[in-house]
Amino acid sequence: MIFFQSHGGVARFSAILKAGFHPDSLSALEKEGRVEKIARGLYRVTNYTPGSHPDLVIASLQAPRGVICLFSALSFYEATNEIPHYVDIAIPQGTHANRIKYPPVRFYRFAPKTWKAGIENHEIEGRRIKVYSLAKTIADCFKFRNKIGIDPARDALKVAVTEKGIKLKEIMQYAKICRVDNIVKPILEAMI
Repeated sequence: MIFFQSHGGVARFSAILKAGFHPDSLSALEKEGRVEKIARGLYRVTNYTPGSHPDLVIASLQAPRGVICLFSALSFYEATNEIPHYVDIAIPQGTHANRIKYPPVRFYRFAPKTWKAGIENHEIEGRRIKVYSLAKTIADCFKFRNKIGIDPARDALKVAVTEKGIKLKEIMQYAKICRVDNIVKPILEAMI
């Protein structure tokens, strides 16, 4: 149980085996009701108390190459009032998306250059997860405006500049990488 506590209450099966546990001891903990399987290859302590972003942690454990993006990233940075119905995860084009039953996940495939830009590592519940920076997330929202809507992207841009102190230059840098600078620039000019 100390192993699970040191891992924020959630652990992958591979990490449990690497720590020296035998699969039978994990089965015994499951039968005793001390550990529960929450997804394929993912276990948590039954008295688990979720932290601030439990779905992001669980989704990141199941999609190790994925990066939290769009509404999920906006929610993480508190730059939107909307509550995400899915955990939005960006993966590189041409890679396989793991089948994830819990939490609900929506995958977005990014071109390699766009996928690599703006990744930040954040510590949540003792886990390191990858989330795009707020400036990169704004650019991504404009890139996927047909899927998520232009209004949430515009609102997040306003919050990022006025409340979060994100520099216009940084937003435009990512807008160029995402090839939406023609869309973002007039909106920024209207805000100033």
